Formats: sequence, C-alpha cells, structure tokens
Amino acid sequence: MAKRFHAILRGDPETIDQLIRHDRGWPLRCVLIILVGAGIYGSTVGLWRSPLQAGFTAIKFPLLVFLNGGGNALLNGILAQLIGSGLSFRQTTSALLTSLAVASCLLAAFATVTLFVLANAPPLSAKNAIIGHSVILVVHIFFIAYAGTLANSILLRFLKSVTTATVARRTLLGWLAGNFLLGSQLAWVLRPFVGSPQLAVEFLRPDPLRGNFYEAVGRALRHLFF
Repeated sequence: MAKRFHAILRGDPETIDQLIRHDRGWPLRCVLIILVGAGIYGSTVGLWRSPLQAGFTAIKFPLLVFLNGGGNALLNGILAQLIGSGLSFRQTTSALLTSLAVASCLLAAFATVTLFVLANAPPLSAKNAIIGHSVILVVHIFFIAYAGTLANSILLRFLKSVTTATVARRTLLGWLAGNFLLGSQLAWVLRPFVGSPQLAVEFLRPDPLRGNFYEAVGRALRHLFF
C-alpha cells in the first residue's frame, strides 16, 4: 500500500491506471487516507481560535472533502464523457478519490508549516487579532488550493495514457474548475473553520447562506494589504 501510494505521489501513470481502472478496493483505501490526512490538517486550521474550534474543524474538514467529492463525482463523470476521455463513471469517481487522497496526504504534511505560521501570527488576545485571523485564513486557502491543484495535476499523466494530450488537459481543467467552485462555496456554508475573533466558537453558523467565500477572502486581503 505504502509503495503504491508513493508511486502515485510521483505521478506514475501505470500504478494510477492499475488502481483507478482495475482495483475495486482502492476507493475505500482513499476514503481512509482522506479521513486521516484531512482530519490532521483540519485540526491545525481551527487551532488559532481555540482547541474546541480545532476539534470542530478536524471533523468538518474531512466532511468538506467528502461533500465536495460527492458533488463533483457526477460532474466529473459527465465532463469526461462530453470531452471524450473514454473513462466510465466508476473510473472518474475513483480518479477523483485518488486526487482527494493525494491532496489530503499533502495537507497533512503541510500541517507542520501551518503550525509554524500559527506560532508567529498575532494571537487571539492581541489588539490586531483580526490581522492574525486574516493571515491564518489566507495561508490555509493557499495551501489547500496548492494541494488540490497538485493532486489533480498528478492525474494528468494518467489521463494522457488513456486519451490524447488535448483531451487530457481539457478534462483536468474541467475537474479543477468544478472542485474549486463547489469546494469554495461548501467551505463557506460549513464555516467557521478558522474561527472569527469577534464571534463565538460554533460548529456551524446560524446563517450559512449569508454572504459568500469570495467576499470573505476579499475582506481578509484588505486587512492585510490596505
């Protein structure tokens, strides 16, 4: 298992093809990797606000990954057929779970870096606590976007092995767009993850549909740069 996953992280198309197209037990192993990796990373996301928020986020972050994966499974299957990749719905779902497992593994590795950022950001008790919140938020968005993009790009070699380079790139871009658009808004609905210094620690906000992810990112950037 460890040897196979190492081959996936290196982007070995033969190993990825074998697991996605022929190994029926691979999706379940991906689920286990996501639970552990996303849970570890999620605990570092909410730790700036409080240990309780860290516990909430450790639960919600894997949930976010699974909801995003479930929402994109159907879309990815349809896109794969429309673009002409030749992959079945089961194969595209397995490919999606593979990318989510890789992203979760990468994020777990980034946890030590995010803890370093946490240790150097303005604490909750500081007068400029909103700056600390903005730093933590932007850093985590960057790491999540980077891990997701890298995890999907690993699948590019696999896609090129089953179809043409043009179709492979179009399929990958479609998958990336779906993951980003749905994942970002799901993250907003399931907030808080970092936890605002002005608001109470909660598992979910009472107004999940108020505002959107992009407004929150814009506010964080304004606090940091303007």
